[in-house]
Amino acid sequence: MDKHVKSLWRGGFDLSLDSQIFALAQEYGEISSCPQDYGLQLYPHPRYCDQFYKCENGTLTLESCENGLLFDGKGSVHNFCNYHWAVDCKDRTYELEKADRSESAYCPYLFGIFPISSGCETGYYRCAYGEAEIAECEKGLAYDERIHACNWPDLLIDENGCDPERVVGFTCPDPDSLPKGSLVQTFLPYPRYAVPGDCKRLITCVNGYPRLLTCGEYEAFNEYSLSCDSIDNVPNCK
Repeated sequence: MDKHVKSLWRGGFDLSLDSQIFALAQEYGEISSCPQDYGLQLYPHPRYCDQFYKCENGTLTLESCENGLLFDGKGSVHNFCNYHWAVDCKDRTYELEKADRSESAYCPYLFGIFPISSGCETGYYRCAYGEAEIAECEKGLAYDERIHACNWPDLLIDENGCDPERVVGFTCPDPDSLPKGSLVQTFLPYPRYAVPGDCKRLITCVNGYPRLLTCGEYEAFNEYSLSCDSIDNVPNCK
């Protein structure tokens, strides 16, 4: 297997994957036969970001990404293609307004991640083949359209009017009201609190807004240290 293509497939370059793809497109251009006779190799199309060449045991095919996807060589979403906003095409062109564009009210494209509404939501639509499913954010987070992922709700107050207290279900006490010399006060400016009925999580307050944190595997929140600890040291957490 060509060493350049092998590195693209494994992500072995020090350069970013987008730079690797751009370099390969310039190097190979449009190809009419497979440079290698065995294995699987992927070659970006030199002009179109939503197309690529696939060589499988010497058989060459020109592949097209599904509507809403562009080639990135990793196959992180479908057939070695990724969401269009996650791929840097540089000067290669693409067309999202394809004939197979989704007609769903929730999915502008066949594949993609889309907000449920313009307001603060704790989930989002994940579309595949034009079918939408609701994906829930991890507890305590809300969807951030800017990063196409879930985020702390206190970072979305100005973006979509998120109310961190509503999302997390906790109101941070006034720091001046904390007892002098208390364990909670020692963690200022980011005081910590237990989550009633949930020994795997804790709440920390950042700039007066609550954030819900989850302890690691085999850990639990120790109320005596206000920190995540080995679950063996927290016998009340089952």
